[in-house]
Amino acid sequence: MELVTFPATAAEAVALVRREVAALHAELPRNGLVVWTAGNVSARVPGHDLLVIKPSGVSYDELTPENMVVCDLEGTLVEGEHAPSSDTAAHAYVYAHLPEVNGVVHTHSTYATAWAARGEAIPCVLTMMGDEFGGEIPIGPFALIGDDSIGQGLVATLQQHRSRAVLMQNHGPFTVGASAKAAVKTAVLCEEVARTVHLSRQLGEPVPIPQADIDRLYDRYQNAYGQHTKDRP
Repeated sequence: MELVTFPATAAEAVALVRREVAALHAELPRNGLVVWTAGNVSARVPGHDLLVIKPSGVSYDELTPENMVVCDLEGTLVEGEHAPSSDTAAHAYVYAHLPEVNGVVHTHSTYATAWAARGEAIPCVLTMMGDEFGGEIPIGPFALIGDDSIGQGLVATLQQHRSRAVLMQNHGPFTVGASAKAAVKTAVLCEEVARTVHLSRQLGEPVPIPQADIDRLYDRYQNAYGQHTKDRP
């Protein structure tokens, strides 16, 4: 496809986001969240109705800033030599309807996807879950790839929960964040708690955390933990 000429500020913004998104994709195989070419990271281009996402079917070790693709918020290719990820319509729908979201991640990580296959939310039985997710990790509806149906299910589910992760039924986890880095972090922690809660259930019934304590955990982690400069989910 012939390259589109952006205004200087847009071109600079796109170049920065291409580099960020290419680098963050390396975190998915590094953390055991993907196999082969599955999964994707996207980021909103600040100040512009654009997103940058992984090209479809390209190996992780072949990803570079240059082969990331740029799409508008309807999922239409704007710039790039490759077809965008098959999940682009879902990412675009999230950005178009949740302006606070600047990063979206999708994986088929093993334990989180196993919960999705059961159509079962991950209950909040770990303080880490209270901290990061503010409650259970919910199940989103079943939807087929190909249009924005997955995005619609994601937005509807996210609007009803504090969790920035959703397990789309029979599909796998999607996570969102105030930045693409924050969404990747949430994807890593989603798989970690999915695994831990699964193992706990092999030993017996996990002990739930009272809602008042979940609220306190979430408030402390979101508003007081760390150095106050880190990305928040």
